[in-house]
Amino acid sequence: MPPPRSPISPEARRAVDLLLTRWHAFTDFRALADINVERGDQRQRLNGVILAKGPASVRFEALSPFGQPILIGVIHEGKLTGYNALTNEAVVGDATAETTAQLLGLPFEPEDLAAVVAGYAVPPRDLRMAELLPADAKGPSISMVGSVHEQRVWMDFQTGVVSQLKIIGGRADATVTYERDADGQVTGFDVTAASRWVNGTVRYKNIAVGVGLPAERFALMLPKDAKTRPIR
Repeated sequence: MPPPRSPISPEARRAVDLLLTRWHAFTDFRALADINVERGDQRQRLNGVILAKGPASVRFEALSPFGQPILIGVIHEGKLTGYNALTNEAVVGDATAETTAQLLGLPFEPEDLAAVVAGYAVPPRDLRMAELLPADAKGPSISMVGSVHEQRVWMDFQTGVVSQLKIIGGRADATVTYERDADGQVTGFDVTAASRWVNGTVRYKNIAVGVGLPAERFALMLPKDAKTRPIR
């Protein structure tokens, strides 16, 4: 059962509104990415391109040393598609926290994943409680509880810039710590998904924001002879 609703103080409401205002102003994001992932005793390093478009579209292409895509993962219009060009195999399914965890190792809903990639935090849609918490080593934060999970967001309460995000319970369990430049632009992040035994680092280069990425960039046409299986 969803937790009961509790009154939200004016200070907590202003923080929630600030996060929403920043997220609603987001359009799109593009960058080259160096990614290191540890899953248990397995380690993987990928170099590629990450695209994100609000509210819930993400595309990642892992590139070969010659610049050709060898692994492609796309979340768009509520669907998730992963394609391995080396084996000509694809997985397709609904984009949920469970399916993104299986494919990417990150148990995020599509909107949360798009926000994380671009350096934002999205309050739960069905917000039931929000409370400002005392500052700790990471600084001041806000706890927000929705119908499915809880978020704790460390942020600047004047600008809305997020330094760390933790998602707890429900279908997701992960902590994201952002790297930013002097202007507050995200330059990468560290992520830990404890329940999935996943640790990773993402570092960006050649960042471009608000370039007008068309929705077509997130459509993935699979080869006709690709071997396709559903992901559940």
